[in-house]
Amino acid sequence: MALFCINRYGGEDEQEEEAEAEDRARVLLERLQQQARARQLKKQREAQPQGREGPGGAGLSPRSEPGEGKAKRKRESEEQPSAQGQKKLETKKRPRSSSEERAGTEETADGSSPTKKKKANRRKSKVQREKTEAVPDSEEDKELENRNNFKNKSNKRKKIDEETQGDETGKKENSEKVEENQSTKEELPLAASGEEANCPPSNMMILGDYDAKPVQKVQPFLPQWLAQPKRVQKRIKDNLCPIRDVPGIHPRLLKKLQMNGIESFFPVQAEVIPAILQSASNGYLMGRGGYRPKDICVSAPTGSGKTLSFVIPIVQVLLDRVVCHVRALVVLPTKELAQQVSKVFNVYTDGTGLKVVLITGQKSFAKEQEMLVQKKVTGYCSLADIVVATPGRLTDHINQTPGFSLTQLRFLIVDEADRMIDDMHQNCLNQIVRAAFQVENDSGSNMLFQRTKPGPITAASSCSPQIPLQKLLFSATLTQDPEKLQQLDLFQPRLFTSVYSEKNRDGTETEQDTNDKYTLPEGLSQCYVPCDLNSKPLLLLYFMLKMKFTRVLCFTNSREASHRLFLLVQAFGGVTVAEFSSRLPPNERQRTMKEFEQGKIQLLISTDATARGIDVKGVNYVINYDAPQFIRTYIHRVGRTARAGEAGVAFSLVLRIQERRFLRMLRDAGIQDIKKHPVKGNSLKPLVQQYEGALCKLEKTVKNERAQKRA
Repeated sequence: MALFCINRYGGEDEQEEEAEAEDRARVLLERLQQQARARQLKKQREAQPQGREGPGGAGLSPRSEPGEGKAKRKRESEEQPSAQGQKKLETKKRPRSSSEERAGTEETADGSSPTKKKKANRRKSKVQREKTEAVPDSEEDKELENRNNFKNKSNKRKKIDEETQGDETGKKENSEKVEENQSTKEELPLAASGEEANCPPSNMMILGDYDAKPVQKVQPFLPQWLAQPKRVQKRIKDNLCPIRDVPGIHPRLLKKLQMNGIESFFPVQAEVIPAILQSASNGYLMGRGGYRPKDICVSAPTGSGKTLSFVIPIVQVLLDRVVCHVRALVVLPTKELAQQVSKVFNVYTDGTGLKVVLITGQKSFAKEQEMLVQKKVTGYCSLADIVVATPGRLTDHINQTPGFSLTQLRFLIVDEADRMIDDMHQNCLNQIVRAAFQVENDSGSNMLFQRTKPGPITAASSCSPQIPLQKLLFSATLTQDPEKLQQLDLFQPRLFTSVYSEKNRDGTETEQDTNDKYTLPEGLSQCYVPCDLNSKPLLLLYFMLKMKFTRVLCFTNSREASHRLFLLVQAFGGVTVAEFSSRLPPNERQRTMKEFEQGKIQLLISTDATARGIDVKGVNYVINYDAPQFIRTYIHRVGRTARAGEAGVAFSLVLRIQERRFLRMLRDAGIQDIKKHPVKGNSLKPLVQQYEGALCKLEKTVKNERAQKRA
C-alpha cells in the first residue's frame, strides 16, 4: 500500500496535513482488519451448515424440477450482496478505535491552544466524512462486481447443466465456483490497497511482446552443380577399374599405359577421362552436337591420379591434328609441378608428332621464344601443340612474344586451381581468355574461322564454325565459394568430387556426405605431438635417431627456418639431411630430389614449394615441423605421403598454445581421426648434451654466412 503526501504549504499547515495523512492511514488499516475478520467469520458460518448437510441436502433434490433449482440459485445470488451491505453498515457504525482516542488525548495533554483543538476537530470530521464516502463507493463497486459475477455464474451454470449427467454433481461444481468467485471478489480490495495477493492469471495479451525463439542457422545456397556433384569413390584399392573397361580410349594410348606399368585406372581417372572424351567426341573443332562443351571441375585427394586424368584425353583428342597450333594450355603455380606435368605429357606424346613446350623461366626468354614460334616468309607459325607454363612467364610471352597466339586454344587446364585464385593470378587467367578470343589482323579466308566470345545461340552465330574453349580445373582443395568460382567464368560446369564409402555390417556400402569438407588419402595415419618451442629440434632428432624414421619429408613455414634447421641437424650428425627451397638453384633442387627418391637422403627439409602437387616417390613420413596456419596447407603437406593407395604417416609438432586452434581447424574441415602422440621428456635427455654442442656450431656457421653476404 502506497500513500502519497504532497507538501503544498509550510509551517503549521504542513504538520496538520501530515497528521491528517497519519489519521487516514490508521483508519484504512482498521477498516482492512475489520474486513479480514468479517471474511473469516463468514467462512466459518458457511463451513458449519455445509458440514451438517448430506450429499443431497443442498441444491436440487432428485424429485425437484429444474426450474425450482434455477430459482433457488437466483435467490442465493441476490441475498449475497445484501448480506455484504449489512456487514459494511455495521463496520461503519462502530465507535472510534482506542488508538484514535489516545491520539486525541495526547494532543490535549500537550497544552495545545483552542484553535489547535478546533483544527483537530475539523480533521476528525474530515476523516469521518472520508469514511462515510469510502464505504458507499466500495459498496457501489462491489455491486457492479456482483452483477458481473452473477452473469458469469449464470453462463457457467448453463454449461454445467448441459455437461453434467446428474443433479448432485452439478450442484457440487456450482458451489465450488461460487466460492472461488467470492474469494476473488473479496481479495480485490486487498490488492487495491497494496497488500500482497495472488492475482489470477490474466488473459490479456501485451502488444509488442514476443517469444524467445532459437536463432536458425542460415544454410548456404549453392548452385546445383556444387550442391549435387558427381561422386567419385575415394578408396583406390577397392575401386580400381581396368584400363580396357573405360570406353573410348585409343589403342595406341592403351599400349603406352601398359608399357608404363598401368593396368588399372584410379576412380577419379575412370570418371573424368570419359567425360572429357565425350565433350570432344566430334573432334576438337566443335562441341558435341555443335554446342559449346561444359567445363569440368575435379576435387580429389592428393595422389589420386588427377594429372593422368587430363593428360590421356587431351593427347587422344589432338592425335588427328594437321596444323600445329597451341591447342592445350596447362597453367601450374610452381616450376617443379610444371616440370612434373611436362614429363607426363612427353611420355604419352612420344611417337605421335605432338609437341610439348615447357615455359617456366628456367631457360632464357629468347630460348623459350624459339621453342614457341618460328618466323617464316609467310609469317609466324607455332611450334607447340601443348604448352605447360607458370603464370608469370606465360603472361610475359603473351605480351612480348610476336606470333605467340592462343586463338586456336581448345583446352585450358588449371591445376591447383584454388591456389591460382588465392595467389591473385586471376589477372593471368583473364589475359589468357582475352588472348584466346583476340581478333588477328590477318585478312582473307582466315576471318571466317575467327572466334568471338560465346553468347546466346542465334542463327547468325551458328552459321560460322567456331572452336570452343573448354576449361578444366583440378585441385585437392577446390574452393566451394561461388563468388570465387564465378570469377573463372565457367560454362555449365560439372563437378567431380571424392567421397568415402563405408561398409555396413550387412555388407552394403553407404556414402558419407563430404560437402564443405576435404578428403585425405585412404592410407594416411595422422598424429600430432604437443611440445614446447625449445624441444622441437630434439623431437625431430628423436624421430630420426631413436625411432629410426627413413625417407622423411619435413616442412617449415619459411626458407630461413628450413635453412637453419638443416644446418642444425647437419651439425648434430648421424642423419643424411638436405634442404629444398627456392633459395637453391633449379639444377641443385633437381639433383636433391633424385637423391631423395633413390634413398641417399633420409631427411629432406623443405618449404611449401614441394607441398603442391609434386609426386615425390617413396615418402614414408611427413613431419610438420612448423604447424600450418591454413587447412589447405595441411592437406597438401600430408598428401606427399600415402599416395596412390600406399600407406604413410604424418606427424605435426604443435606448440601447446597452438593446440586448440590446430584441432579446431582440422575439426572444421571434417578431419576427426588425428591422434595425440605425446613424447616424454625423459626420452629426450640423452640428446641434450650433443644438441647444445650443435647449437654452438650453428651460431658460428650463421655468423660466417652473414659475413660472406656482407663481403
